[in-house]
Amino acid sequence: MAMPCMVPPIHLHSQLPRGPYLPFPLEQNSISLQCPNQIQRSQEKRRTKRGEIDMASNLSPAFAYTVVYVRDVAKSVAFYTSAFGYNVRRLDQSHKWAELESGPTTIAFTPLHQRETDVLTGEVQMPDSKGERNPVEICFDYADVDAAYKRAVDNGALPVSSPEPKNWGQKVGYVRDIDGIVVRLGSSVNETTKTAS
Repeated sequence: MAMPCMVPPIHLHSQLPRGPYLPFPLEQNSISLQCPNQIQRSQEKRRTKRGEIDMASNLSPAFAYTVVYVRDVAKSVAFYTSAFGYNVRRLDQSHKWAELESGPTTIAFTPLHQRETDVLTGEVQMPDSKGERNPVEICFDYADVDAAYKRAVDNGALPVSSPEPKNWGQKVGYVRDIDGIVVRLGSSVNETTKTAS
């Protein structure tokens, strides 16, 4: 059993100079002289806190993939290359997986139905009519939205809405890809633009 400390801690903050030039509040940064058993307990607390922080950082997600379920992987990859200007990173020989060069978050394509995912997560449900849409929208930013929209339509995208300025400071147009998925083509949002009230 640890012996109790016989000497009370000596707080030195009262001896520090006072004034507006101190970069911190004195109460939060006071210096104490402690007994060895007090130091050990405080070190254990710090280690526990660091461990909690390390564990939390291990659980911080990185957005890695958006997987798009399509009728024909090879056709979709060719379409996204010509209509939206992407390069193909990977297309496997079985045509069950493809990826585009799309920056830190990868756009990937896989068939609508496959044993691996249908059994685990259920079958993909496609809209029953043209009046319905998939529950996911893909958004791409372009410096020239009008030119990007024209290229997409010229290369087989179904026009939905021509590019127009929005009150949140973005120019946006909509098309559908060859599987009916809505693709938003927009400019980068101007952070300084105020939303109309």
